[in-house]
Amino acid sequence: MNYFLPIHNLLRWAVLLFGLWAVISAISGVLGKRIYTGRDNKAGMLFMIFCDIQLLIGLVLYFNGVWFEKVKNGMGAVMKDPIERFFAVEHALMMIIAWLLAHVGRSMVKRADTDAQKHKRALICFGIAFAIIIAMIPWPFRIPGIARQIFPQF
Repeated sequence: MNYFLPIHNLLRWAVLLFGLWAVISAISGVLGKRIYTGRDNKAGMLFMIFCDIQLLIGLVLYFNGVWFEKVKNGMGAVMKDPIERFFAVEHALMMIIAWLLAHVGRSMVKRADTDAQKHKRALICFGIAFAIIIAMIPWPFRIPGIARQIFPQF
C-alpha cells in the first residue's frame, strides 16, 4: 500500500497548525505593535519547514501517480474534467504558489529593518499562503471526486 497519500493527508494538519500560529503571531505583532520575538521567528520557520515537507511528499505523489500521467496524455482532457483539473493543475499549482509565498515571506522578514516591518511582511506573505492552502485542500465538503477524508485511513 502507498503510505504517501495518508502521510500527505496527515501532515496537512501540521501545515495548518503552524500556518495559523504564524498568521496569528503576525496579526498580534501588527496590532500590538510589539517587538519581533524568537517565538514569531519560530512560527514562520516551522510553517515554512512543514510546507517544504508537504510539498516534497506532494511532488512524489504527483509524479508517481495518476495525475501526471493524465497531464502527459493530454492536457485538453484534463482541463475539461473539474476533478482531474483540480488535482492535476489547480491543487498542485496553488500549493506551489503557497510554498513560494512561505519562503518569500520568511526571506522578507529576515531582511526587514524594523519589528513593525517584520510583522507586516509576515502577515502579508504567510496570510496569503495560509489562505491559499485552506482554499485548495480537498476538504470533505467539496464536490464528490475532489472531497477527501478529514483524517487518513492507514
